[in-house]
Amino acid sequence: MSRSLVIKVTAGADAPERCNQAFTVATAAVTAGVEVSLWLTGESAWFAVPGRAETFELEHAAPLQDLLAAVLAAGRVTVCTQCAARRDLAQDDLIDGVRIAGAQTFVEETLQDGAQALVY
Repeated sequence: MSRSLVIKVTAGADAPERCNQAFTVATAAVTAGVEVSLWLTGESAWFAVPGRAETFELEHAAPLQDLLAAVLAAGRVTVCTQCAARRDLAQDDLIDGVRIAGAQTFVEETLQDGAQALVY
């Protein structure tokens, strides 16, 4: 059985340590060859906009743009539909490779055989 990891980030610059932990775990997992789906919800949705991850700062943490790039290269990144709408973000506003999808898709991913969900 193949294992996958679905990670939902509910914080952005408003809770930098929690946000960074999610991105760090997602990057560690893709580096280890795990199938990863990273969901950006709430304030973390802004990091799907070009240039926004570069503005994130947290002492003793890897640059968020590098972590995001690693997940994009080997996994999947999704912005919550409602979170995007509340921020007036459309697909054209996002980094190439990031998709917008809703709760139904999140539930489908988390219920797959071998899936483990983490929420930060």
